[in-house]
This record gives sequence, structure tokens and C-alpha cells, in this order.
Amino acid sequence: MIRVVLPYHLRTLAQIKNEVEIQLEGPVTQGAILDALESTYPMLRGTIRDHVTKQRRPFIRFFACGEDLSLESSNTLLPDPVVMGVEPFRIVGAMSGG
Repeated sequence: MIRVVLPYHLRTLAQIKNEVEIQLEGPVTQGAILDALESTYPMLRGTIRDHVTKQRRPFIRFFACGEDLSLESSNTLLPDPVVMGVEPFRIVGAMSGG
């Protein structure tokens, strides 16, 4: 099971109280997690990434094992602790400004 932590506003939209657990078959990548998340929670489609290009939305960041993976390819394999369910894959709403 892959654990996914969403920001508050997306948890509210999807009517989720805590982190989400997703079962994936095949390689565990950012793209695979987001595909499964949008399939399970269709109301999240277009909120995390663009419908057409599948590019990450501005002000959304991805973290795993304390590292920012936002600029990595969506096909990059995620770290083993995330794959084993020890660490969550975090989707974070970023802030701008000073």
C-alpha cells in the first residue's frame, strides 16, 4: 500500500479525513500514484495536474522521504520507503510571497 498525504483543501474536496492508501501494480512513480488517486477520487482530476498535459499545477509540490520531487519526471521511480508504505508520498500546497 502506498500512503498519500494531501493538503487540507484537497482532502475536503475529496471528503477524506486522513491520508489515503492506494494499491498499485507495477512501478511506483509519481504518475502512477496520481493516476490511481484521480481514478479513485475523480473530483481531484485537474486539481493536482493539468487534464491534458498531466503537468503539475503551480503551487503544488511533491515530497517523499524529506526530498522535494516536484521537478522530477513523473516516470521516476519513488524511494523504497514510499513503495513499502513506511513513508508517505506528500502532495503539498505551496505558498508564495514574502
